[in-house]
Amino acid sequence: MQFHNAMNSLGRPHLPPPLITGGVHQPSDRQALHTPVLVLNASYEPINVCGARRAIVLVLKGVAMAEEENGHFLHAARVAIRVPSVIRLLEYRRIPHQTRALSRKNILLRDRNTCQYCGTLLAAGELTLDHVIPRSRGGNSSWENLVACCHNCNRKKGNQLPHESGMKPMREPRSFNLHTSRHIMRLMGHSDGKWRKYLFY
Repeated sequence: MQFHNAMNSLGRPHLPPPLITGGVHQPSDRQALHTPVLVLNASYEPINVCGARRAIVLVLKGVAMAEEENGHFLHAARVAIRVPSVIRLLEYRRIPHQTRALSRKNILLRDRNTCQYCGTLLAAGELTLDHVIPRSRGGNSSWENLVACCHNCNRKKGNQLPHESGMKPMREPRSFNLHTSRHIMRLMGHSDGKWRKYLFY
């Protein structure tokens, strides 16, 4: 399913350096802008997940409104903005029933930021993409041949085929379709109870 991403066509306004505050100041508070936000269509259908910073931009531009908040605040230009947990687009977007575009971001989302060889959960910046069948051995760049991989496993596997290295992906890599997207959103929703009523638990 090709999720029409309203965010891609929008400019990114400059915001002053953010200060995130919650009830108690903790080092993790500054990570609040990177927490996932559920994106709903105008019809309340869940259609995507984006970072909290991007969600705030959409709300400020009048493209979306916050349906749920996560308890943190963004202080910018003497204005305190609540950080959303769920946003809803104000105009209905038609979502074509096609596979999502092949990209690094979508591969990592499909694989839940988890190395498919050792099972380690890492930040996106600490992961790379691995060709299950190396390009030098005839492998192509496709949903079925790309997986999230930590740097250690990438070096260990090198230019070998899975049976040569003894390293096979934990899950068979498949295209990112409607079923996969909804499944991932539901898994992510377990960590945020405010998502559940929108994900049909």
